[in-house]
Amino acid sequence: MTVRCKIKWNRLLAGILAVLTILTLISCTDSVSKGNNSSETELDGNPAVEESGKIPGSLINANGIIIQDRISVPDGYARMEVDVGSFGEYLRMLRLKPDGSKIMLYNGQTKDTDSHAAVLDVDIGDRDLQQCADAVIRLRAEYLYGQKLYDKIHFNFTSGFTADFAKWMGGKSIRVDGNDARWVNNTSSSGDYSSFRKYLNMVFAYAGTLSLSREMKKIPLEEMRSGDVFIKGATPGHAVIILDMAQNEKTGERIFIIAQSYMPAQEIHILKNLRREDISPWYSVDFGSKLMTPDWVFEDNQLMRFE
Repeated sequence: MTVRCKIKWNRLLAGILAVLTILTLISCTDSVSKGNNSSETELDGNPAVEESGKIPGSLINANGIIIQDRISVPDGYARMEVDVGSFGEYLRMLRLKPDGSKIMLYNGQTKDTDSHAAVLDVDIGDRDLQQCADAVIRLRAEYLYGQKLYDKIHFNFTSGFTADFAKWMGGKSIRVDGNDARWVNNTSSSGDYSSFRKYLNMVFAYAGTLSLSREMKKIPLEEMRSGDVFIKGATPGHAVIILDMAQNEKTGERIFIIAQSYMPAQEIHILKNLRREDISPWYSVDFGSKLMTPDWVFEDNQLMRFE
């Protein structure tokens, strides 16, 4: 081969190598770019979080429909056992409105607050009736009605009159004149659900924290269980109900979730713990002498239970 041919051949090989090098660099750059884009998509979208519904940094699972699925327990805690068919189990299984729901007032307006963690999927009607004590009465009555324990559905009016649902479903209704309440015949009264709701509206209208506290018994904090109520029986007074409890498996510390309605009548909602965001919406039983909630301060001796 002549020198001129060798030079041409070397130039040709050099050109081919240069082209191959450029193609390799382009391919590598494209792969890196694709890899980076894929990584960014994973971090930004966080598909695992979206699918589970768990909100980062909180104990809320947005996809949960009932209380025990929506609200997780803090690390190291486990939900306390409740008997099958008990009031505690009923409360833990209550349905919730979609995560982020506002609290609706009886008149269709929304409550301007961010102190709630969830809203119960329980109607409030269109009258200013279902307030704080009434929300407690509602949940207790709904549980007993669902269990067909009609004889146990009875609540006192502030006047002292006892409204027994068994009498109501037997064809009686209540007539109120001032402070005087009495039973009268009413053939439209029955045990169906619509009549049951009318009975409750009557109770809501004439009962309150004062009358409710008089028919409950005091319970020490160490005996607290789901379904118990913190209540200040007065005018004005307030009441919140314990929906669920959990316990630290190592230290034994117990925590609880509370719900309320308020004035004016509004949807029952689970309260945040504004003083302990690390465990919110749970509250520690070891809260000291005063239970600080967003709307009320209760004393440690104001825990009560239905007889």
